[in-house]
Amino acid sequence: MGGARNDRGAPDGAAGGVRAGEPQEARAPQAQDDRGERDTARHRPIRSFVLRQGRVSNAQQRYYDEMMPKVGIPYADAPLDLDAVFGRTAPKILEIGFGMGETSAAIAAAHPENDYLGIEVHAPGVGSLCKLIAEKGLTNLRIIRHDAVEILRTMIAPASLAGVHIFFPDPWPKVRHHKRRLIQPPLVALLAGRLQTGGYLHCATDWEDYAMQMLAVLSAEPLLENTADGYAPRPDYRPLTKFEQRGLRLGHGVWDVIFRRKVIDTQT
Repeated sequence: MGGARNDRGAPDGAAGGVRAGEPQEARAPQAQDDRGERDTARHRPIRSFVLRQGRVSNAQQRYYDEMMPKVGIPYADAPLDLDAVFGRTAPKILEIGFGMGETSAAIAAAHPENDYLGIEVHAPGVGSLCKLIAEKGLTNLRIIRHDAVEILRTMIAPASLAGVHIFFPDPWPKVRHHKRRLIQPPLVALLAGRLQTGGYLHCATDWEDYAMQMLAVLSAEPLLENTADGYAPRPDYRPLTKFEQRGLRLGHGVWDVIFRRKVIDTQT
């Protein structure tokens, strides 16, 4: 349901539940006629993605068909028992828009002590992550293919998440498209409510003006506090992707924004 480059080597124009970051030069905003958009915007439900078509390879389709019955969670208008889903009690970390899934799989493999729930709407990326789960034998990673906003509202209980990852969402670089960016106050408020006390929200982008927006929006959320003085250094758990490494060699910036859920003093 956005040149730091990560594994989002999705087909041209694909936008996963939030679209997560192909290289800057590879991304092309969806061509749309804005006529009529202004007239209907107030009637359109809030969503976390713009649906774009992408070709599913034979391998992606095969692993999708094989693995989604095992690791996929159907959308339901009811709270999800995450401990029951994973068969254990462990920290639960949500990722919105995992793209082609290489970063998601690498993090889950490196941290078997945590359970990870990935949200993505685009079939090529879901099939790709299914393939990685099978090849790596990952037991701590599940997938929901649905809109992230609806999942957060209906399936994720308040104070149930130890962390949230939103890595390189679509930057929507044209000013008139900034309203489509994922990191907006309503979503951040919803995410903050789903975090446990001390749980973290980690956003990363390679577009400086989007980084500034992320920092401003998260700073304005009263339930969150910054873990750094401004932007945070990249934590060890977020691996450098090949696209990001190339971008850094070319002098492109990458910005990590990491906030945590405040301890609320209920005595005051």
